[in-house]
Amino acid sequence: MLTQLEEKVLACVTHHIAEHGYAPTLNEIGKALSINSKGTVHRYVQSLIDKGQLQRNGRSWRGIRLTAKAGRSLTILPLLGTIEAGKPIRKIKSQSEINFSALLLGPDRFALKVIGNTMIEAGILDGDIVIVRKTEKANNDDIVVALIDDGEVTLKRLRLHGDRIELIPANRDMVSLIYPTERVHIQGVVTGQFRQY
Repeated sequence: MLTQLEEKVLACVTHHIAEHGYAPTLNEIGKALSINSKGTVHRYVQSLIDKGQLQRNGRSWRGIRLTAKAGRSLTILPLLGTIEAGKPIRKIKSQSEINFSALLLGPDRFALKVIGNTMIEAGILDGDIVIVRKTEKANNDDIVVALIDDGEVTLKRLRLHGDRIELIPANRDMVSLIYPTERVHIQGVVTGQFRQY
């Protein structure tokens, strides 16, 4: 477990590396976090090294690197509650976490960027990223990545009809595609999506 200040130092180092491509110095960390004592910054950075969040290569503080453990901790965000898109809600009283690593990442997952408006009524828009769990099996109403005739790949909702497969768009302006089962190979099932604004 990291202390609150250790988390702030780790976030500062992570942000600096992402923005500049190299780690900040102790002075830069202190300035960013309004810590006047270089010794205090050193103590927190060393604590992060000891806890396996950072590693130091060479003598320079610019040689600080994030470890895989630090990267994992950055996939967890606080889940502060729910919010209505209409009226205000009461103040959030409790806090838990949402682990994006458990939800979206894993050796059986891959991501695809969506092109087109075939699935807009399912909330999947042009430019969204879908997270897919690799599998060759799917259930009715799953949103799947389907390979047709070993040539074309599409994102559609699945409906099984005995020896036929229906691939249903989530767009009322488009029609379903129906194929014999041997022509369609399921590549995966959508487990999540995200979009950036």
